[in-house]
Parts: sequence; C-alpha cells; structure tokens
Amino acid sequence: MKFKIIALLSFLVYSFCITAQISVEFETGNKTDGLKDGFAKAVVKGGTAPYQYYWSNNATALTSNLSEGLVEGKEYTLVVTDANGEKAEGKVIVPTKNVSESINIGFTPIVDAIGSFLMFDPFAYFGHDNKIYNDKGEVIKHANGDPKTTSIPFIVVWLVLGAIFFTLKMKFVNFRGVRHAVELIRGDYDNPNDKGEVSHFQALVTALSGTVGLGNIVGVAVAITLGGAGATFWMIVAGLIGMSSKFVECTLGVKYRNVHSDGEVSGGPMYYLSKGLKKRGLGGLGKFLAFFFAILCVGGSVGGGNMFQANQAFAQAKSIPFLNFLEGNGVYFGIILAILVGIVIIGGIKSIASVTDKVVPLMVGIYVLSALIIIGMNISYIGEAFSQIFNGAFSPDALKGGVIGVIIVGFQRAAFSNEAGVGSASIAHSAAKTDEPVSEGIVALLEPFIDTVVVCTMTALVLIFTGFADDTQGFEGAELTSEAFKSVLGDWSAYVLAFAAILFAFSTMISWSYYGLKAWTYMLGESKASEYAYKFIFLVFVVIGSSAGLGAVIDFSDFMILGMAFPNILGLVIMSSEVKEDMKDYFARIKSGAIQKFK
Repeated sequence: MKFKIIALLSFLVYSFCITAQISVEFETGNKTDGLKDGFAKAVVKGGTAPYQYYWSNNATALTSNLSEGLVEGKEYTLVVTDANGEKAEGKVIVPTKNVSESINIGFTPIVDAIGSFLMFDPFAYFGHDNKIYNDKGEVIKHANGDPKTTSIPFIVVWLVLGAIFFTLKMKFVNFRGVRHAVELIRGDYDNPNDKGEVSHFQALVTALSGTVGLGNIVGVAVAITLGGAGATFWMIVAGLIGMSSKFVECTLGVKYRNVHSDGEVSGGPMYYLSKGLKKRGLGGLGKFLAFFFAILCVGGSVGGGNMFQANQAFAQAKSIPFLNFLEGNGVYFGIILAILVGIVIIGGIKSIASVTDKVVPLMVGIYVLSALIIIGMNISYIGEAFSQIFNGAFSPDALKGGVIGVIIVGFQRAAFSNEAGVGSASIAHSAAKTDEPVSEGIVALLEPFIDTVVVCTMTALVLIFTGFADDTQGFEGAELTSEAFKSVLGDWSAYVLAFAAILFAFSTMISWSYYGLKAWTYMLGESKASEYAYKFIFLVFVVIGSSAGLGAVIDFSDFMILGMAFPNILGLVIMSSEVKEDMKDYFARIKSGAIQKFK
C-alpha cells in the first residue's frame, strides 16, 4: 500500500513537471509580395491554458497567438505565460522572399539609427513623463500592454526654436513683409536688367510646388488623427513662424549664389554656408556643413522628392475606377511618368518654372475650390469649427496625448509640409531675377503661409465639417481626406482629389529634381556630363518608385530631408545678423524711393 502511494505521488509529480514544461514554436508566412505584411503564429506546447502572448509587435493583443503586419526579415520576440505563471520565450523572423523586402530590411537598421538621433526626445531623457493618460488618470496602453507615449523629437525642437529665433531677430518680418511680398509677386519692382533666370512669381511657385503636395492631403489627416482638431492650431502657428525661416534662408540664397557666364544660376545652402561662413573665418566649418547638406539633399531628392511621390501618384492613379487596369503595372506607369518628368527637367530651371507657374495654380485651385465648396456649404458652422480647433489646442482630449502631445503633432506635420528651415526652397529662389536678395526673401515668406496656413487649414476644416476629425471611421492618410470630400461632394470628388494628388506629386518631383541637381553639381562640378548623369539617375528612380514597395528606404530619405535642417539652421543663426542689417537697409531704400517701382 505504501509503495502504491509513493508510486502515485511520483506519477503526479512527473505529470505536473511534464505539464509545466512550456515551449513555443512558430509558423510564419507572407500574405503578398508587399512590405510589412508578414505574419507569425505561435504554437505552444506544454503548460496550462489559457495562455497570454506578449509580442514585441505592440499592435498584437495579449490574447492572440497570431501577430500580423510584421516586417519581413526583422526579429520579433514573444513571451508566453500560462495559467500557472510559467513562461516561455521565443524569437521569430518572417523570411524575405523578394528584392524589395531584402532592401527594406537592409535599410531598417540604418533608419533606426538615424531615427534614434533625429527623433530623440530630450525631455523624456531628462525624466519627463511621456506616457498618455485617460480622463481617469490611467495609462493608455497598446494592444500588447505597453504604455502609449508621446515624444518631442529633437528635429522638431530644432526647427521650431530656429523659427522663433528668426521671428524675433527679424522683428516679425513674417507679418511686416506680407504686403510688400504681394507687390513683388505682381512685378511692381521687376527690373528687366536684373540677373537671374526666373521671375519672383516663378521662383515662388517652383518652391511651392516642392512643398504644396501630398503633405497637405496626407499630413493634415495624420495630424488630426493623432492630435485632434487642436493640432490644426499649432500647424498654423508653426506655419506663421516658419515664414521667418524661409525669409532668412532665401535671402542668403540669392546673396551668395553663383551666376555663370551663360546666365545660369547655382545657389542654395551649399553656397551660403561655404561662402558666408568663410567671410567669418569659419571656412572649414562652412565647407563641411555645405558638403554635408549637399549629400543629404541628393538623397532626399531621390527618395522623398522622387520615389515616394511616384509611388503615391501610382497609388492615386490606380484608385480611379477607369484606371484600375494599372494594378500590377507600376513599371509601365513609372516609364510614362519618367518621360513626362524628363521632358520638363531636361530644360533646366526655366523649363521647370514655365511648368510650375501653370501647374501649381491649377492644382492648388482645384483642391482649394473643392474645399471651399464644402466650407461654403457649412459656413454657418465656421465659428464652431474654429472654436473646436482653438479649444482642442489648449484643452485637448487626454487620448490625444494632452496639450504637449497636440503641440508636437501640429508642429511636426507643419515642418514636414512646408520645409521651413530645411533649406530646399532657397535653391529655387536663388534663380530669381533680382539684384536685391532681401526682396526674394520677402517673396519666399509667403510659402509657409500658403502651404500651411491656407491649404492645410482648409483641409482641416473639411475634416471637421464632415465629422471625420472626431471619427476617422478606420480611414487614414489620403484615404481619410478623400472619404471626407466624397461624403459631401459625391464619388466624383474622389477623381478630382486623385487628379490633384497626382499633380501635387508631379510638381514636387520636378522641383526636387532641381534641388538635387544643384547639390549634385556642387559636389561633382558644373558640367553637362555631371548634370545629365544626375537626371538619368533621377528618372530611373521614378520608375523604381512607381513599381516597388518603399518601406524603410523612404523613411531613410525622409530623415535625410529633415537632416538638412541641422547644417542649414546652424549656418542661418551664425549669419542672421548679416541678414538683419541687409533687411534694414533694404526697407530704408524702399521708403526713401532709392529702390524704384517699374509698374
């Protein structure tokens, strides 16, 4: 009897140990040839059900053994906990199965490294609690249980502080200079004998074509999705102070440009950083910053200024019912787009300007008119809409991350949209026909106003009036904006919006081709061979962007565009006193009549 009891106890202990030994294996797969659609299914052996699954992919619920939307080639972890608290940990990688996925995972660690710097949150580093709380004071969590957080990226702080500094330094030229900017655009001060390649208006629309784009459609939708209607207020504020950054960089762009014997102009941050800092005995620093900027500009022009635009233009084109035959034929769409872009950019800045001064007013007009129709239909609620924007800016829903969270979302999306402080626009403005650098800076300050204050605000009002600002109904990005327009204007508006988005993408591409070209020739020299080599490479990437998934490649390029702000703003701050003196002298001569009107 005693022996039987011992045997029974031994069996129970053995059975318990067998049950307690928990392990996990994985089944992986890839739904399509696209990026970020891998999945992993956990198969648990041993332990006692029910199990809890803690995936490093925070979009996967604790109750799910299936994690989807995984990046192919990236390692994910899973910790399984059974009913008795026993744990098993496993690591899984969804294998890549095509070139796009292999390239994507190759760029991912680079993007993560750059992002850790550009998106570094200095406030969180020094102990700021960046968790998001609900109205009950409870931490809001992701599906996997991790707390949701809001960050204050260093790059946004850098851009905003720079804009505030220039606004104060230039004594609010962003407000004082608007009236004169309109006079300059009308051609009141255009001297036919001035050096340059394009008019004030053409320089403005060329630069605008590089900024007024998908950011106005997608960026505002993202801002409102993340920050609510209140994010619009901070986008407006960012646009207003960004006008001062544009003024400073475009003034210097004209002042330090090179005018070649054939009348062609080369200008931008590469030139004012190297030549302007050399005047101050900082030649070594100037050369380094200029070359660093040029590298970033070339990378940004090929990626964010090209591949992303081509990719989104293709996405918009195939969304139109009568063009749905394009599905799966991105290469052919890319070839056609490359031919159209090539026809324009082969002719240089004059050809680009002659297209943008027609395309930009058209595309902005189409978009703004559609938005105005919706705003006009809801004009009686305009006060409530702005009240919602204002109240949301200072007492936002805690779910949106509090006041700080909404401010950061607004500033971040505005910075991505108008590129004030990035330096790209000064490359276009340096080609303006003027001998007065300050005059072009005055013209340039209108860009963030048109891009962010006008166009972005109209998009926000459409989202508010249609109810999509409060309830996105599962839509996001361009799709959210499109659905908002369709809800009022009908299905035909989707075609209009798609057409406008394609024009936005096209105009951005031809402008960024010029930015990248000037950075390229700064590094490799001014020659026809160098110029055509860049243009050929640019057009090849149009086709690639139309036909391939982008993923981490475009994230890398976006970071390069944002990274341009570091050397640019540093140089602008050093030379800001020079710009201030030039500004004072210019307005004194305007007042005295020394600078005469020609109309």
